[in-house]
Amino acid sequence: MIEVTSHSPEQTRALGRCLGQRFEKQGAILRLCGDLGSGKTCFVQGLALGLGVPDAYAVTSPTYTLINEYPGRLPLYHIDLYRLADHDDADGIGLYEILGYEAVVAVEWSERLPDETWPVPNLKITFTLAHEDFHLIRLNGCGLGMDDLIREAVESWEGKIQG
Repeated sequence: MIEVTSHSPEQTRALGRCLGQRFEKQGAILRLCGDLGSGKTCFVQGLALGLGVPDAYAVTSPTYTLINEYPGRLPLYHIDLYRLADHDDADGIGLYEILGYEAVVAVEWSERLPDETWPVPNLKITFTLAHEDFHLIRLNGCGLGMDDLIREAVESWEGKIQG
């Protein structure tokens, strides 16, 4: 587990971009947890940049659409579970099918489903509004290779924000 501090939306986007650049041929499941306004969608905007999603696509919160799909080096599925009541609702929107795709799947409000719901490997990324001037972002890998992926992305990000 690695915890970083983001001092701006630009830094949060940059972290997402650095992580997205790490996904070449293999997809991943990113479980995004945190309160409203804590930076989840901002992070996914950066993730999309790192995956090469064309600029013509505006990456927005899927709060009302539930699922947004974007083309890139790997497809990006951006899913919001905030409005779902339970496991049956998740099944109804096709979540479990999408989790099996060769894609990067970023799921906001993933904490609404039990931990055992999520296939391994996955990344759990928790966003906390620690102060009005900064957010804490905790990245926790679950499964083979995830911790190395996180470490590489964070090292790249730190080099960009300090340099």
